[in-house]
Amino acid sequence: MTISRRVALRILAAGAAGFPFIGRAQDLSNPNILFIMTDDQRQDSMSAYGNTVLKTPNMDRIAREGMRFEQMFVTNSLCAPSRVSFLTGLYSFAHGVWTNGDGPQFYNGPGIRQDQRTFAQLLREAGYYTGLVGKWHLKSMPTGFDQWVIFPWQGEYHDPDMIANGTRLRMRGHADDVVGDQALEFLRHRPRNKPFCLLYQFKSPHRSWTPAKRFEKVFEGVDIPLPRTFEQKLEGKPEAVRAAEMALADLPDFRDQVPAGLPREERKRRNYELLVKNYYRVLLSVDENVGRVLDFLDQNGLRENTIVVYTSDNGFFLGEHGLYDKRLMYEPSIRVPLAVRYPARVAPGSVDRSNMVLNVDVAPTLLQLAGVPVPLGLHGRSMVPLLLGAKVPWRDAFLYEYYEYPAGHCARKHRGIRTDRWKLIHFFEQPQEWELYDLQNDPDETRNLAGSRAHAATMATLKARMAELRRELGDSDPPGPPPLAPGCRDGHLTGYAP
Repeated sequence: MTISRRVALRILAAGAAGFPFIGRAQDLSNPNILFIMTDDQRQDSMSAYGNTVLKTPNMDRIAREGMRFEQMFVTNSLCAPSRVSFLTGLYSFAHGVWTNGDGPQFYNGPGIRQDQRTFAQLLREAGYYTGLVGKWHLKSMPTGFDQWVIFPWQGEYHDPDMIANGTRLRMRGHADDVVGDQALEFLRHRPRNKPFCLLYQFKSPHRSWTPAKRFEKVFEGVDIPLPRTFEQKLEGKPEAVRAAEMALADLPDFRDQVPAGLPREERKRRNYELLVKNYYRVLLSVDENVGRVLDFLDQNGLRENTIVVYTSDNGFFLGEHGLYDKRLMYEPSIRVPLAVRYPARVAPGSVDRSNMVLNVDVAPTLLQLAGVPVPLGLHGRSMVPLLLGAKVPWRDAFLYEYYEYPAGHCARKHRGIRTDRWKLIHFFEQPQEWELYDLQNDPDETRNLAGSRAHAATMATLKARMAELRRELGDSDPPGPPPLAPGCRDGHLTGYAP
């Protein structure tokens, strides 16, 4: 591999030559950090990623003025586990937040364990002034922040209760505007003698998709294209997928507008239109409030030396395979946006189209850019070389995991491996089931090849690679045969599957 002298010097200046420990080696003053996270925002719900219905000029501004990653994935498509992976650089099985907190007690941790070190804590110890506003979504109260104002659990869209440094308050207005107001308060009143790190985290576009009044009528009369797999009946997919309670026709949120007595296909189409339009409407208020904070940075001389990261905790199905929600290891569920703006270092208009980056990569990246030592043992890798435009060896596969069962739409526990071309999914409790997809020839994941003799060798190779990844990461199963998957109905335990 050959890189230019200029790129090599930039990598050395950033201290990017060593993994997994990176020392303090940078000649710029410590950059500020603005980490923006939404909830359940799939990658293509930004116009920068090709959406032709939803216009997101401020999200796009981050991508246009920095680098956009097209192959950004989460390692567990569920809110709380993914958020802790962003914060710690570790997989769920290592950081201990397996579920959202509604599953069996064995997998139901109270929140971030005290022995877990987040990038916010490490930055604070290094002299950063740290803040958190908006959605926290963990059962433990925040630590590692000088100031924090959060929604209790999911939060409400209108006039939300919030907890400010331990005190409960009632705010007025739409949740996204409230979070924007709190972000600006943090920035206006921060100490000027310290770099800052602000986690700016929105409720939107999480269920129940309640837009601000000014956006309630947007998209009326607009035709929303159906996904290519909208009419798919899940033929050939495992019973674990077909039994999951995620059918769009059964979405309960719009029952006042979509009567239960309508034919199933009519309910499905009407739910789809209402879901997508309201999902897009709440993202309009996110975009507006992202713009308010970007304008503040520009107007106060903070633009050049502030790293702005825009991402989401997981994706979401909008009718693909006739589904809603997330959890399953299909592309709309696991693929999220990632845009990074850092004018002092990252070339504007950059696009990384091929490297698979993960939620666990964010913590080591931000620590390295801040000149703070990256702890040993993280599962993620610093993306600094990619941000600087270097062609470096990168991962050829990644591991996915999901554990919240029987709670959470009855989506059974599974893990899988994704490469550039292939995806193998294993529902690992008995009865064990498999899925295999050729993403090159079947990007919509419609043809399950797991039972094909013609693909037996590919499947064996992927199984071996998945086992290798688990060993490398330190993941292992308890001794003995796989347990039986409990029965599930309406998201609740009903006994054991036969």
